Amino acid sequence: MSLIQIIVLALVQGFTEFLPISSSAHLILVPVLSDWEDQGLAFDVAMHVGTLIAVVIYFRRELSAMLRDWLRSIALRQLVGESRLAWAVCWATLPAALAGLLFNDFINSELRSPLVIAATTIGFGLLLWLGDVRGSRHRDEHSINWKDVLIIGLAQALALIPGTSRSGITMTAALLVGLTREAAARFSFLLSVPIIIMAGGYNTLKLIESGEAVDWLGLGLGVGLSMLTAYTGIHFFLKLLERMGMLPFVIYRLLLGSMLLALFL
Repeated sequence: MSLIQIIVLALVQGFTEFLPISSSAHLILVPVLSDWEDQGLAFDVAMHVGTLIAVVIYFRRELSAMLRDWLRSIALRQLVGESRLAWAVCWATLPAALAGLLFNDFINSELRSPLVIAATTIGFGLLLWLGDVRGSRHRDEHSINWKDVLIIGLAQALALIPGTSRSGITMTAALLVGLTREAAARFSFLLSVPIIIMAGGYNTLKLIESGEAVDWLGLGLGVGLSMLTAYTGIHFFLKLLERMGMLPFVIYRLLLGSMLLALFL
């Protein structure tokens, strides 16, 4: 990979990972539109590491309290402090984990086309707008119940389809069950931690089995850039979300999807 390819893909991954516009779609489309070769498994692993570091650093206090109280809840066999939120993250992760095990190979071989991405970008963009407009937005993430966990968890499983956006679909579901915009975003970001760990672990195993050569300097640069841009994206997204809502991202998704339809139909 060239230096410019590493920089562009790292910035794209970091900036789009936590915005409701689908990082996977952009990582598929950038090489297609620029006629670059696929970046390979090693770079995918590096991007996961960078964005994971960013979200862990940003939410370090919340994650520390959740882990501490989750372990206490296991020992005491009752909910303690932030353990309710921790258990919600755990249970909401299961549908996506199971769907990944069952359908990952099919999705990677059959659903990575620009037309699929165009359809999901537009369709789930409109659903995001519906959630933002119709959601009652009166609850925070600490009020999440088991019905909410099931709905958000099942929605997250859909994010395996390129163009859906993991953050976008989980925020949509959270808005539809009544969470505020900030609460929906915060829960989505917390929910990303186990998913990114699992995806990164899975790709790491595949990388080891493949014996692919590794450009450690390039990967290090990719990790650093994706981490910085992801952290910046989280910070400004949460700062501006209540003021601007989801409409700018909906419009972006509609424009991107329409452009892809025009190019590839």
